[in-house]
Amino acid sequence: MSSHDYRTVDVPVEGGALRVGVWEPIGEHTADVLMIHGVTSSHLAFPFVARHLPGVRVIAPDLRGRGRSSEVEGPAGMDAHARDMGAVLDHFAIDRLVVVGHSMGGFVAVVTAHHHSDRVTKLVLIDGGIPFDVPAQIPPDDLVAALLGPTAERLSMRFADEDAYLALWREHPAFVADWTDELEDYVRYDLVPDGDQLRPATRYDVVVHDTADLATGSAIRDALAALHHPTRLVTVWKGLVNERPGLYAPEYLERALPLLPTVTHERIDRFNHYTIVLSPAGGALMAQVIGTEIDAAAQEGTQK
Repeated sequence: MSSHDYRTVDVPVEGGALRVGVWEPIGEHTADVLMIHGVTSSHLAFPFVARHLPGVRVIAPDLRGRGRSSEVEGPAGMDAHARDMGAVLDHFAIDRLVVVGHSMGGFVAVVTAHHHSDRVTKLVLIDGGIPFDVPAQIPPDDLVAALLGPTAERLSMRFADEDAYLALWREHPAFVADWTDELEDYVRYDLVPDGDQLRPATRYDVVVHDTADLATGSAIRDALAALHHPTRLVTVWKGLVNERPGLYAPEYLERALPLLPTVTHERIDRFNHYTIVLSPAGGALMAQVIGTEIDAAAQEGTQK
């Protein structure tokens, strides 16, 4: 039996409208959670998580420049995304809630908490949200290549049909053991027309802007310096193509985390950067983590 009804809505923002996925709980509605996806992803990264959060309304936008929000005009960057998240909260008339971010969505979550401090109770950051260990002054295109590798290369590719795109993803090292119908839906959703071919919906120019901003811009630096929200960071051992040590090497975290006193960290070995949310087992585990934070916020009297 399903725990949620799924729908989408369009929320006006500066430059257009964000497509927002909503998993509405069947039966009692006990809490809301805002979930923010990664740099080339969409709101369909989260069905595996949503199904394990009974009573919780899951609200997950396509960030500007991605999914069905790909044509939103104007600049991107962490501040722009945080303003968009405020518009989403306004649309749903939400006063306070737990905010979850995966990958780049973790950075957006941190800056959202900075912009809308009184509306965020707690943060859950999934393999993202604190600065990466990258060289200073690296050119934006080189930074994208260094951090994203084949993920960025995919954005310039064109495909004759959906099957060709699905074939690319089925061979992806991150998913060889975790292919599901929901993942296929996620991949199909990522395609938009380009003449007589298809291309990924995510705009490369927005990815470059966002990646440079999260790595070298002031928005995340200022937000982390002011961070006072209880924050749970989950990192994984494997990265974008199932490689070790993943996006955050243990020795780097040993240096970085002591500077963030409100952040508690746990490392999980079983999953890679994608499957921690985009697999049945990963989604169930992250739902458990998120549910714990929602319950804690409720006990503290800060959550609906």
